[in-house]
Amino acid sequence: MNISFANPTIVSVRYIVDDVDSCLKFYTDILGFDVLMHTPNAFAMLEKGNLRLLFNKPGEGGAGQAMPDGAKPAPGGWNRFQLEVKNIESVIRDLKSQQVKFRNDLVTARAGKQILIMDPSKNLIELFESTEREN
Repeated sequence: MNISFANPTIVSVRYIVDDVDSCLKFYTDILGFDVLMHTPNAFAMLEKGNLRLLFNKPGEGGAGQAMPDGAKPAPGGWNRFQLEVKNIESVIRDLKSQQVKFRNDLVTARAGKQILIMDPSKNLIELFESTEREN
């Protein structure tokens, strides 16, 4: 199967959010995303590097509409994207000083350390610091 992607270097993630404007502020002020498009209280498109985030309020735009079976899009859940960071303990201290909400405590595993933060609609973002291995 030969699929032609419009822009294979950009990865877009769509989150359903309760409050587009508070999420826009969180992702720009705390995580450093840039605003590409913003329709107050309904939709926003943000970007950081090759990652594009799309926010829809339930009932707004095509992505916020109910499904044929009546199921309605809602925020939250366990799906998330990962931001790789350096010195995760320092990042955690900085985010806590900004009253960012955490879903868990720091987890250390063989591949590295990770922790989950929540945006204002309780969508998850994973912060990850890779364990550097010597060959």
